[in-house]
Amino acid sequence: MDKLKNYYQQFHPIVWVLLSGTVLARGSAFATLPFLAIYLSRNLDLHPVLIGITIGISPLSGVIGGFLGGHFSDRFGRKPVMIGSLLMMSLVYFGFTAAETPGWFILLNALNGLSGSFFEPTGQALIADLTEKSKRMRAFSLRYTAINIGASVGPLLGAYLAVVSAKSAFMVTGTMYFIYVLILAMMMKKYNLGNPVSGGVSKVTIASSLKIIGKDKALRYLVLGSIIINLGYSQMESNVPQYLESSVANGVFVYSVMLSINALMVVIFQMPISHFAERFKTMQVMMAGAVFLSAGMIIFGFVTGWYTGILAILLVTVGEILIFPSSSYLVDQLATDELRGTYYGAAQFRRIGHFIGPIAGGFLLKEAGGTVLFSVIAVTVLGSILFFIQGNKVFVKLSAAVGK
Repeated sequence: MDKLKNYYQQFHPIVWVLLSGTVLARGSAFATLPFLAIYLSRNLDLHPVLIGITIGISPLSGVIGGFLGGHFSDRFGRKPVMIGSLLMMSLVYFGFTAAETPGWFILLNALNGLSGSFFEPTGQALIADLTEKSKRMRAFSLRYTAINIGASVGPLLGAYLAVVSAKSAFMVTGTMYFIYVLILAMMMKKYNLGNPVSGGVSKVTIASSLKIIGKDKALRYLVLGSIIINLGYSQMESNVPQYLESSVANGVFVYSVMLSINALMVVIFQMPISHFAERFKTMQVMMAGAVFLSAGMIIFGFVTGWYTGILAILLVTVGEILIFPSSSYLVDQLATDELRGTYYGAAQFRRIGHFIGPIAGGFLLKEAGGTVLFSVIAVTVLGSILFFIQGNKVFVKLSAAVGK
């Protein structure tokens, strides 16, 4: 009991609210968004490329929103940005229940990406603000674990609702986000959080933030490599479900089980794998993750049933465990305290890959088939290693210079 109490006291209560809210909100979101491509294909009979645009518009708007959100959180404080963006996300899901045409889905998903990208970098920056530097990697790993606790349950609920009443999933998700925003607002008021970090922060402009990306070579290589990684991983929520539905018996159920396996693996293995990975340089860990992700994509092109599908998702999961928390931690290592929110916002440019991936993948799926699609994606993902190698060289030089 004492150990549990000591573990709880490692982090600020607001950090635990963010982690708990992540489980609640992401669980309901994973009952909805992974099945959006199937919903659009079944109910609106859209071409895979148009489905790709609808799915990809969210991360595209997130590229702009993530940058501005990080900047605004540094300038005006975490609280107004986080509360406003969460409320918008709730309204977006309620809007999905009334949408009937592709145009509405594109608009609403664009708003979803915009508001989500305001919240994500600001939330990560707040976690870093409230956590000792030596414990931040652990906090980021816990956050990623929280996402996947929700993701382990959400897809199974989503598979059921996709058959019974797909629109009810939108309503559930909107309600969960609304509950989250109420609790977070009350807790932030209680602890008087959300004010600007310092008086000097307000002097940071968008133009100067853009210069950070141009000047910080390690950040630039990280973003470029991550764009490629996200291009590959985006197939999981766009073209993998369409491919499985058309090529595997009970494809929707197989897909939902695969997502749950993915999430459960992250919950179980995130901490031990992250602990082991701390022995290596951060970008080296990301290189290894790219290899696993690439191998998983290759196998997706030859999925014929449960066994091959599970093998593919196992490899993809190991890849994401190695890549995504390491990426957040590396941004924190590169950032200065007064510009941490801006760094996390700038890092959202990696979401460009989430826009390109569904569209390019949808075209290849329609014109060349799943085997060609996933083979091309696998080779592309391996290309990210070149950027991580260069980024690692720059980061090592930077660390040596600081050490001197």
